[in-house]
Amino acid sequence: MDSARTFAIHTLGCKLNYSESSAIAKKLAEEGFDKVAFKEKADVYIINTCSVTHEADKECRYIVRTVLNRAPGAFIAIIGCYAQLKPQEIAKIEGVDLVLGASEKFNIATYLHDLDKKTYTEIHSCEIEQPLGFHSAYSSGDRARSFLKVQDGCDYSCSYCTIPLARGKSRSDTVENVLKNVNEIASKGVREIVLTGVNLGDFGISNPESGQHTETFHELVMALDNNDADVRFRISSIEPNLLKNETIEWVANSKRFTPHFHIPLQSGSDDILKKMRRRYLRDLYADRVATIKSLMPHCCIGVDVITGFPGETDEHFNETYKFLNELNVSYLHVFTYSERANTLATESADVVPVEVRRKRNRMLQILSEKKLRHFYEQNLGTERTVVFEGGSKDGFLYGYTDNYVRVKTEFDEMLEYNTANVLLKAINPDRTASADIIESSIKVNKQVVSAIY
Repeated sequence: MDSARTFAIHTLGCKLNYSESSAIAKKLAEEGFDKVAFKEKADVYIINTCSVTHEADKECRYIVRTVLNRAPGAFIAIIGCYAQLKPQEIAKIEGVDLVLGASEKFNIATYLHDLDKKTYTEIHSCEIEQPLGFHSAYSSGDRARSFLKVQDGCDYSCSYCTIPLARGKSRSDTVENVLKNVNEIASKGVREIVLTGVNLGDFGISNPESGQHTETFHELVMALDNNDADVRFRISSIEPNLLKNETIEWVANSKRFTPHFHIPLQSGSDDILKKMRRRYLRDLYADRVATIKSLMPHCCIGVDVITGFPGETDEHFNETYKFLNELNVSYLHVFTYSERANTLATESADVVPVEVRRKRNRMLQILSEKKLRHFYEQNLGTERTVVFEGGSKDGFLYGYTDNYVRVKTEFDEMLEYNTANVLLKAINPDRTASADIIESSIKVNKQVVSAIY
């Protein structure tokens, strides 16, 4: 293969997509392709798509047009969730040469021997009901943190979600192979590993057809905690019904797992949760938050919530707002409901007007700002551990504390990709909080850092 052939890859959506994009890039490099930045000219452009909202679909189309304007003769391949769900729709986008579904995206190199522009779009997409294997993946290129895929697919049937249609049944890596990947990542000098999956708490299913667990998420947590790799671990997102007390208690006493949970709620109304076909009610969610805070008062808790789900009345939304307002959580990720083809929710006649959905979204965004500021205020006067990222952004260096407080300091290349203990001191008028570096993994002069909320 001609080593001069270049590729660029652009990733939309979740952390899982980022880990898979890195794995695909690594395979292409092994096949002799040279990777370039997506803004540069390349022979092949790969767009790894998401399809959670209509906006993700539109963004894919926009990126294709941008690529064609830059390099009209470039070969364009679309992979990811959108490619699995709507391959024929993508094939109608002018300039797209190749569409690969869930089972074929990791074999993309086999489809890139002929990079001439096509007069038609080539599609390779399996039926999602067919058994899919598990492909290990982790993001690379950032020594501060890596997103490690340990689980894929989902057996849930939430009435608004297309992810099971895009990624298939739940399946997992093994604890043994996860530990192997962790040691490989740590050997590259990465300081933090974020565990990712579609339904992370469902880790351990080795046979998607039977649904039987040979291992559990808690066993994975214990194994990682007892591993010798010099990294800390962060749990990306986990369903409340799958977050067990034993895992919360283990994290509370762990020196490797960060005190940070992101737990999807979606609605604070039991009526809406039932319509969404979620597997819990609000009392269970409240119990999980209370348990976490009783063991880790300093723990950061993030929440996913959807506004404007079909049938959500003002009363239902007010229930959600009141529930979240009183709940001891740290920030919200607020999503405006959008109709997705082939989901049960689209059959409902109780459609919430789009302007009402957006208004409710704005109200929860404001609540999130208040929650996050309050959480930062609670952490003032405490000592936390920061993993600094790389690169100067407007003369500053950024990083996160173990409990997910965003910090910055004047750029110092000696601090890049290093760990430091800091004392959070005060929130400033410009929405930063000053802090002192107490001790770092390198020798540095005492200086001021800021926390941004």
